[in-house]
This record gives sequence, C-alpha cells and structure tokens, in this order.
Amino acid sequence: MGNSRRKKIGIVFNFSGSWLGGVYYVQNIIKALNYIKDEDKPEIIIFYKKELVNFTENIEYPYLKTIEWQFVNPYKGFLLSWVLRKNVFLDSLLNEHNLDGIYPVYDHPVSNKNFKNTTIAAWFPDLQHKFYPNYFNKLNLVLREYRLKLLLKNADVLVLSSQDVASHFNKFYKIPEKLKIHVMPFVSIIDNWNFDNINDLKAKYKLPEEYFMVSNQFYVHKNHITVLKALSILKKKNKNIHVVLTGKMEHYKNPAFIESLKKEIETNNIANMVSLLGVIPREDQLSIMKGAKAIIQPSLFEGWSTVIEDAKSLQVPVIASNIDVHKEQMEDRGVYFKATDELDLASVLSNFSNQFGETIFESYEKRVVDLGYNFISIFK
Repeated sequence: MGNSRRKKIGIVFNFSGSWLGGVYYVQNIIKALNYIKDEDKPEIIIFYKKELVNFTENIEYPYLKTIEWQFVNPYKGFLLSWVLRKNVFLDSLLNEHNLDGIYPVYDHPVSNKNFKNTTIAAWFPDLQHKFYPNYFNKLNLVLREYRLKLLLKNADVLVLSSQDVASHFNKFYKIPEKLKIHVMPFVSIIDNWNFDNINDLKAKYKLPEEYFMVSNQFYVHKNHITVLKALSILKKKNKNIHVVLTGKMEHYKNPAFIESLKKEIETNNIANMVSLLGVIPREDQLSIMKGAKAIIQPSLFEGWSTVIEDAKSLQVPVIASNIDVHKEQMEDRGVYFKATDELDLASVLSNFSNQFGETIFESYEKRVVDLGYNFISIFK
C-alpha cells in the first residue's frame, strides 16, 4: 500500500460452529497477514457471532479489532432486503464502519449500490452440488442455487480457492462482466507447535512405528471406502500396512454410511490395520501427520484440500486421488492413484517410498507471504 492510511477490511465470522473448515480458513488468512511487510498490513475488523468468540481470542495480529455482531437470520434477511430494496445483511454494518472491503459475504439478495466505496467480496468453496446432487436434499439444492445466482449478480468480487473451481463456474454459469473472479488458494498456517512428541502420541493412541494417515470428514465423497478396500487387498497379500483415520465418526445426514464403513472393516478383518481416532486435538493431529509415512487424500471432490495444505506446510508426502484439483495443488510433487481404484491404491501403498526428500513443497514462508498479498489484492 505504501501510504499513511491502512486499508480497513471487515471479516465476517458468521459460520456454523460445526464447520471448522470455514473457521480455520478465515483464521489462516489473518495469520498470513503477519508475514507481509508492516506498511502493507491492513486494519482488520472481525465481526463475529457470539458462539464463535473462542475462535477470535487467540488470533495475534497488530491491527486487529473484534466486534460481536447480531447477524440477521438468512430467511428474514432476504425478505427484508427485497421489501426495503437494500442489503440488510450489510447495511447497518457498513454504515457504522468505514470499510474499504468486507469478506466473505454470502448473502447478496439485492444490489449493493449504496456502498460503492466498499469492495464486497464473496467466497464460494466449490460446486459440489453440481457434480454430486445426491448429497443434497431437494430444498437445499434449490436454496443453494438461488443464493448462488444472486451472489453472482450482486457481489463485486467472487473469491475461489482454485482454478479448477473457476473452470466449474465458467462451465455452469454465465459470469456477469462486472463480477471479478479472484483465485486465492489458501495455505495452512502451522503455529509454533513442538513436533518432538510423536513417540508419546504413538503410545497414547496405540499407533505402530510406521503408518499412513487419512484426516477427512466422514462424508461419502471423501472416499474412505477405497482406502478400506485397498487395505483388504493388502491383507490378503500379507502386507503389513497401517492407516490412521481421524475425524468425527458421525454423519447426521447419512448415519448408515458410517455403519457401512465399520462393517467393511469387520467383514474383511482389517481392524488391526486401521486406527479410528475420532476427533483429536489439532496439536495431536498435526504431530501425527508429521510422523506419518505419507498422508492419503482419497477425496472424489474438493475445492482445495485442507489436508493437502497441512501436509505441504509440514513437508509430508501426499498420496492423492488423481482428480484435477489435487494435481493443481501439488503438480509433480504428489503421488497419485485412480480415484476409485482400490487395486491401484493398494499398489501405491505397498510400494511407497518418499522420492522427494525432506523438502517436498515450496517453502512455508513463501507460500504464507503469497497468501497475505493475494488476500489484500482483492481490495485494490
């Protein structure tokens, strides 16, 4: 920026408390700003809903202010916006604070013509509903689509996490000329944790000396089943391969799915090849990742994989399904298998060795600095 006045950017902290991915995403952006030059650092104001206060308390940034905010109910907000012809999700917030930009804004029921001096930036993780509509009920599909079309019509900037997602938007929608598409791959910020406790954690969680790791939510498209089928193949070949899985073993939309995974383990007698750790502290998760032979990311669909970003920040090898976004994320630094081919994955696991050395990915500091400058460039 290079001038005396810092840009003032509002951050909307209005996530579901169960969606930690969204929370960590925003936290990491603010943390990345610590790595850029001081004269370029913007002033950040976090507007948070009360139940997320714990996620705002430990963010260290020199030009940070936090304000508890009463966000409008989405249904009520859309109705009032149409009646009053103004975006009530933003109106009082922007009138009280002289912001140069605000991010991420999900609700754009009407044009934001009253705030020409503020860049209103939206973020949409991916278009999973276009590829796997069966994962959504019909009402959710209709509401998601309608909300998205209003976003495209009324936002100033749409931030996406990958070129792959940008290509999907261009495939399924006509992008208005006035809407700027901004690609900003996120980076996992690894705080200064000590990773020397891996032996203690192996004892605590009863882990073997060598293991692979999957660290995804237990959703159908995360494709845990291919990993389990690969282990069944390796079991029959007497291959001593072990996989650690973390994540909440519940799926409120599809509880039968979790039971099907447990049944797969039981039927094929591979319980001794699998550690189901459930939800564990973030510090433990990252330490176990750091100690893994490799991270497995078997997902069938991603906007940009958080677990791959964790692995990149930790310089841990990744074995990933061969979908386009994973190739964009790692290029020739990843090991790939055919996404739904358990034979291919079994072969990769059986023959895996780290061919890349200790420094696999681009340096951590450069990636974080790039994220910080990429973010502030949204508001130029």
